[in-house]
Amino acid sequence: MLSTADISIAAASSPPFPLGRPHARRLREIYRSAGWPCQDLLEIELLAAGLLQRITSPEGHISLRVSDSGITHLADTLQRNRSTRTKHEALVEHVAREMVRAGRVTWRGLALRAQLPPAEEAGPLRWCMAKPDVFSIRNTSVQEYVDPVVHEIKVHRSDLLGDLRRPEKRAAYLDLGGECWYVLGCDAKGKPIGSADEIPPECGVMLMQEDRFVVLRAAPRRKRQALPFGVWMALAKATPVAGLLEDEQGLLGCDDMPPGA
Repeated sequence: MLSTADISIAAASSPPFPLGRPHARRLREIYRSAGWPCQDLLEIELLAAGLLQRITSPEGHISLRVSDSGITHLADTLQRNRSTRTKHEALVEHVAREMVRAGRVTWRGLALRAQLPPAEEAGPLRWCMAKPDVFSIRNTSVQEYVDPVVHEIKVHRSDLLGDLRRPEKRAAYLDLGGECWYVLGCDAKGKPIGSADEIPPECGVMLMQEDRFVVLRAAPRRKRQALPFGVWMALAKATPVAGLLEDEQGLLGCDDMPPGA
């Protein structure tokens, strides 16, 4: 039977310092595991905020447990994440549908192997797994005409700024696509979360405003040969976005359509 000696301090109404995603991630890890201490700075902050408790067993072994305040914090984080995902996924769906309506074959959430430039001159090639929000190609049987395009969706400014600090991620997208676009949403007040000047010039910028897309800067067209074999294999294994919506399909059998339409 574990004793609760050495309990952490009680949670205050608000922590004395901001709690970010790493704190929530650590709480989830401890909640799912035996909770062995790491004794790092992140753990110190969680203990000081009252979100973690130290538990000492009769044998003197110390483990960690998420406190009631920690459970509340995780629940609040979960709700915020759901709201963020819902807004993000809605814009991803909108962009994907627009690509389909433009006659392109479109995928969401692919994991594609991309090549990165060498870390130093004459260094070895580097590879990574890129996960563009929307990836599309032209509906063509000629490999050189597939015209791959990557759309990266951002609905929160913090997410956009974090992404802009990762040049290798953009390099991976540019390796995959002939064009790379950032699609930006607006905040709760209807203000764009970013401007074209903040996005590197090698990428295009679109803004989703009042249910329509506004091109802030066109993406430079880059010459691209046939897609690598590994990308073709990934596309073949994945399911593209459906080509026709149910209401559009219904028009094919509409009795009100004029003859020959």
